Amino acid sequence: MINTPKSKDREVIKPPVLFSETQSIINKIESILQGDLICYWNSQNGSICNNDIIGFYEILKKVDLGETLYLFIKSAGGDGRASLRIINLIRKYVKRIVALIPLECSSAATMLALGTDEIHMGALAYLSAVDTSITHKLSPIDKNNVSVSVSQDELGRVIRLWNKESQSKDFNPYSSLYQYIHPLVIGAVDRASSLSIKLCKEILSYHQTDKKKAEEISNHLNSDYPSHSYPITYIESKKIGLNAKPIDANINDLLIKLSELYSEMGQRAYTDYDDLNYHDNEILNILEGKDVQFYYQVDRDWHYRTEERRWVSLNDNSSWRKIEMKDGKMVKSKHHIR
Repeated sequence: MINTPKSKDREVIKPPVLFSETQSIINKIESILQGDLICYWNSQNGSICNNDIIGFYEILKKVDLGETLYLFIKSAGGDGRASLRIINLIRKYVKRIVALIPLECSSAATMLALGTDEIHMGALAYLSAVDTSITHKLSPIDKNNVSVSVSQDELGRVIRLWNKESQSKDFNPYSSLYQYIHPLVIGAVDRASSLSIKLCKEILSYHQTDKKKAEEISNHLNSDYPSHSYPITYIESKKIGLNAKPIDANINDLLIKLSELYSEMGQRAYTDYDDLNYHDNEILNILEGKDVQFYYQVDRDWHYRTEERRWVSLNDNSSWRKIEMKDGKMVKSKHHIR
């Protein structure tokens, strides 16, 4: 065990949990919409993942749903396969889903939005391209000895530029590229790109009956943008064939206030013990419906191994936490997902 003598003298920083405040805004939004709302919020260090599906399941079981569900999404992305599973799950409970997008909804979060019948977007809202990048066990490493992600678009551009600028048409660029990127990584990236297109088409199929249109949208989002983070605003969303609509101004303002509360909950919560040790207590993902909130909170120590030039985690007690109203009382518990 790593010795952290200063830890006893320093109280661990804990972020606030603002359940009462967020519930108040959710009640206001549901009153305006005359419908049910589920909120799905990721911090910058959080992401869409398969464990989130259990949180959705628990909320969907608890909330008395009508025909339409409003889904507030704020996320920088994550696992597209989880997006497909989330849409598949929600469709078991409701016939119609409306996405409410006041802010960022990119990458795998864009995939999630594709599965909704309507996408309501505000002035600050944007979707993004969904071209896949992966971090493979054989990926190149950066200056901090951490594996970096590699995308199909980046590889394709290197090859195209090489072929365009090369003076010799007989030279194979891959022989040089393999010195920096393992051939298995290149194969894995190509496979992931095919998976991304397949996921988009499958998610769209839940409401899009025109298969040709679904394929066009999927290929466009995967191949036609110069950057993975290219912001697809409301106007662009309409152009590419998505059922995008402007969001109600009052709803938009309330969702931004709600996101501010979630941002306060998801603030960085690092407690520095010394130059080589710190504790992380950050809240990464938040799921919330009426009278119930799930959030994933990190609770672990980090130590920097100087000889290896990398951080390693210790004493990891990270877990999902659940807050719900029972008989007028707020009940807190850990929710174990493995």
